[in-house]
Amino acid sequence: MASTILRMGEIEEALGRIDPLPLMEAGFVAFSEARAVVPPVGELIFDAPPGDSHIKYGFVRGDDVFLVKIANYFPDNPKHGKAADDGVVILFDQRTGALRATLVDHGYLTHVRTAAAGAVAAKYLGPRVVERIGIIGTGAQARHQLLYLKRVTGCRAVSVYGRDREKARAYQIDMRRQGMDVKIAASPRAIAERCNLIVTCTSARQPLLMVDDVRPGTHITAMGSDSGEKQELDPLLLQRADVLAVDSIAHASALGELHHALDRDCVRLQDVRELGRIVRDPSLGRTDDAQITVVDLVGLAVQDIQIAKAVLVAGA
Repeated sequence: MASTILRMGEIEEALGRIDPLPLMEAGFVAFSEARAVVPPVGELIFDAPPGDSHIKYGFVRGDDVFLVKIANYFPDNPKHGKAADDGVVILFDQRTGALRATLVDHGYLTHVRTAAAGAVAAKYLGPRVVERIGIIGTGAQARHQLLYLKRVTGCRAVSVYGRDREKARAYQIDMRRQGMDVKIAASPRAIAERCNLIVTCTSARQPLLMVDDVRPGTHITAMGSDSGEKQELDPLLLQRADVLAVDSIAHASALGELHHALDRDCVRLQDVRELGRIVRDPSLGRTDDAQITVVDLVGLAVQDIQIAKAVLVAGA
């Protein structure tokens, strides 16, 4: 049986026929119920020029495929007229090991499944009434996060912070075209002062949001810290959270915001909940409008499996 190759146009067309949110929910539940086999992330870190390559792979027990994904991020590429992201998703037959499909997505599916995961986190842990959405970061993921949040909240008031004022202005213009009322904030602290649903999607290596910045009732989804060197949140903020959730306790302990909080003895593993458990039992999530909730997403191969399979079927 010949394998399939899907390129960007076909992938984008297929995504138009898919709702990724229930796919992510089902993937998180499968992972937390130990039905998904997801080994530790393979990682290459480059210094000159800076960049990283993440290799994720895994399978769901009883499924018909397994997956290997390579996702690259080289932040200096735009200075030379090249995209910062690239990558490929490969599906193999779980029964025979035969190549089933190659999705030449240039990292796009990673953006989509990450944004969909952010929307799932907000759906189960976000405040009942979202006063204003705060986005820290101005790159591609910052755009995808906001677009997918439209699926779970009616709030269209947004504040954005980015270190580069020109990029923040470009983000403001782009998102206004998508029906969002975006204002540029002067600092991450200014975001926290006005917003009760905050998403951090940067490659920061020092905390951007500090424990005293955040007011009661706020939800924070952090997904930029996908390697041990990256960090967006003050570890004391995780300690202060009334509900602290991660996509994977094992993976976040090594890579994410949880990793830094554990190193500082700010949290205990027994107080951390996996998002899949919350999806299965929403009572484990937010139960009070005054609670501070934090979700640390490092990204799981089961998310890639879910969306890649759906794209393959929709694109057939």
